[in-house]
Amino acid sequence: MRVISGVARGTKISSIESLDTRPTLDRVKESLFNIIQNDLKGKVVLDLFAGSGALGIEALSRGAEKAYFCEINLEAIKILKQNLEKTKLIKNAIIINKDYKVALKGIQDKLDIIFLDPPYKLDLTEKAIKEILDLELIDNTSLIIVETDELKRDMEQIENIKELEIIDKRKYGRANLIFIKKRGN
Repeated sequence: MRVISGVARGTKISSIESLDTRPTLDRVKESLFNIIQNDLKGKVVLDLFAGSGALGIEALSRGAEKAYFCEINLEAIKILKQNLEKTKLIKNAIIINKDYKVALKGIQDKLDIIFLDPPYKLDLTEKAIKEILDLELIDNTSLIIVETDELKRDMEQIENIKELEIIDKRKYGRANLIFIKKRGN
């Protein structure tokens, strides 16, 4: 894996070898960031279920002001810290090594972009989004991007959350990206 663009462009970053984490493929990451590139400058992002931090690191490299990285796996946290140091982006990062519900409660900023990439088998997308809404971490300008290989399941769950609307979805092999905003934009 590598940082695709921005100040850390070309830097190789590590991922962990585990069934619990699944790094976003470079081609999916590149497509995702081509879509949101103009929305990153000066923004506050959250990489929830961060793993190696590839999405948050890419956002920082491309101009995001601050990134929260939330990850419960200690091995992943170690690699995440190494990746942030290697890319020299650690000064703009806040790493939270806690369960996602506890981690979300510790965030003090309004979040502009949330990368939501939970372990597929744990079915946490809907729960995480509801927690984000309950804690009022987003507003009508915020964007949530869900990565999933369970498109039908996650689409149905998201459609059941009345405050949200799906504004786009993209398919890249097994990986799917769902772009969500609060209603009323």
